[in-house]
Amino acid sequence: MKLLIISSYTDTWNSVRPEAEIFIGLVKLGVDVTLMTEGSAEYVPRFREHGVKIIDFHPNKKFQWSAIKTIRAELKRGGYDALYMFNNKAITNGLFAAIGLPVKTISYRGQTGNIYWYDPSSYLTHLHPRLDAIICVANAVRDDLYKHSSLPNNHITTVYKGHSLDWYTDAPADLSQFGVPRDAFVVGCIANDRPRKGLPVLIQATHYLPTDSNIHFVLVGSGMDSERIKTLIEQSPMKACIHVAGHRKDAPAIINACQVSVLPSIKREGLPKTVIEAMAYGVAPIVSDTGGSAELLIDGESGVVVRPGDFEAIAKGIHRLWENPDECERMGTAARVRIAEQFNTEKSAADTKIFLDFLLRSK
Repeated sequence: MKLLIISSYTDTWNSVRPEAEIFIGLVKLGVDVTLMTEGSAEYVPRFREHGVKIIDFHPNKKFQWSAIKTIRAELKRGGYDALYMFNNKAITNGLFAAIGLPVKTISYRGQTGNIYWYDPSSYLTHLHPRLDAIICVANAVRDDLYKHSSLPNNHITTVYKGHSLDWYTDAPADLSQFGVPRDAFVVGCIANDRPRKGLPVLIQATHYLPTDSNIHFVLVGSGMDSERIKTLIEQSPMKACIHVAGHRKDAPAIINACQVSVLPSIKREGLPKTVIEAMAYGVAPIVSDTGGSAELLIDGESGVVVRPGDFEAIAKGIHRLWENPDECERMGTAARVRIAEQFNTEKSAADTKIFLDFLLRSK
C-alpha cells in the first residue's frame, strides 16, 4: 500500500504528535508512507529515521492553484493508493488535486461541530464530493458527522490517537511556587481560556466545596489572568485557594503534582490531550461528557464523568475524591492502565491500517 499524507508540523509547542507516531507505526506495518510537510519542521528527522519519506511542501492557503498542481503531480508520479489529509488547507487542495485520479481520499477530523450539511464552506472540506472517507479522533466526532455527511456510515470511522507512557516522564512540579501548601489536595485544570472550555463552570464549582478543607486549585493555560477570570475567582468563597499559573511549558509536570485533573468543557471537544496526560501520570480525571472526553475513561472506575455545565456535579466529584484518597489513587492508577491498554500508539496504527485496507477493497 502506498500512502501520501499531507500535514503540518511547524508548531514547536507540541513535542509529541500522536498522529505522527501513527505514520511511523504504519511504516512498521509495511505501508509505504510519504509525507508532504514543511522540511524545516522539528519532527522531520524522526520521520526520516523511521522510514517516512518527506516531501518539503505544504499548502499555505485553503485554496491554492499552485498547491493543487503540486499535489496532483505527486499523486500521478507516485501512483498512490490513498491520500490522507489532516487540516483544512491540506483537505481542500488535496481533494481538488485528486479529481479524476484513482486514489482513495481520507480526511481527518479532530473535534465535533462546525461541519453542517447546510453550510456551503463545509463542501470544501469534509463534505466535499471527492472525499471517500473520514477518520475521526473519537466516536462523538464520528456520530456528529453521521448527521451531515452523505458518505456511508462505514466510511466514517474512529481511530483514537495513541499515546505511550514513555512520553510522560516529567517529575512532579513544586507547586509551592504558586502558593500551594505542601499538604494540599490539589485539583489541576489545564485549558486555555476559551468559552467552550468551561472555566467559569469550574470556578462556580468552588462555591459548593467546604471552605475549611485543604482543597486547592491550580489553573494552567493562556488567558487565565483575564479580567473575566479574575472577577470570577474574586467572587469565589475559596479565592485564596485558587492559584493561577497561566501559560506554562511545564504543564505536564504541574498536572503530575495534582491529585485530580478537571476539564469542564461545555462543547466541541475532540480527544483532549490534557486529559490523556493527566491519566498517563496516574492523576484521577473529572471530565464533562462532551466530544471524546468521556470516551477516555470509565465513569466511576478510571475517572468521573459529569454533564456539561454541571458545576454541582464537578464539586461533588472533587469532594468525593478528597474525602476518599484511596479511591482517588485507585482511579488514577486505573486511568494510567487504561491509556496504556486502550489508547496506545500500536493500536492506533493497526486500526488505521485495518480501515485503509477496507477502504481500498471497497468500490
